Amino acid sequence: MQSDGTASLEATRTDRAVHQDEERGGSPVAGPGASASTVYTDLGDAIGSARDFTAAFLRARADEGTDIRPRTVEDARLVVSELVTNVVRHAAGPCRVDLELAGGMLEISVSDAYRAAPTAHAPDPGRVGQHGLEIVLALCASVDVEPLPDGKRVRACLVVD
Repeated sequence: MQSDGTASLEATRTDRAVHQDEERGGSPVAGPGASASTVYTDLGDAIGSARDFTAAFLRARADEGTDIRPRTVEDARLVVSELVTNVVRHAAGPCRVDLELAGGMLEISVSDAYRAAPTAHAPDPGRVGQHGLEIVLALCASVDVEPLPDGKRVRACLVVD
């Protein structure tokens, strides 16, 4: 807990760092059908809704002919679930979820109004809970944090093919 009473997001993966990207700006740009976004102002059902939103997006792309393994859909649902859970636990709404599928990668971006960036910590098998970002780091090719004027965006890239 920080001195202002806010909690920080924690991860325990030391071989793949979470880093802040001070210079990366703007939103991803993608062709038609390759991206989708949604905003949750009521965080009460945001976690389950974000999982369903992600699965529907990937299944629609698969129906259009994109090669997406069933395991990828489940991994993406888990990544979104963990990132949105962190928003629900550590930030006041709203929460925005952006999905972009390009070049065999799914970029999952979750934005919130909490400015503090996640912090990676050394592994601790005795710690109960607070393993969400650790799971994201284990599943994704990269994870970065971009500060925004009104919060932050966490971007996680998951290989889909």
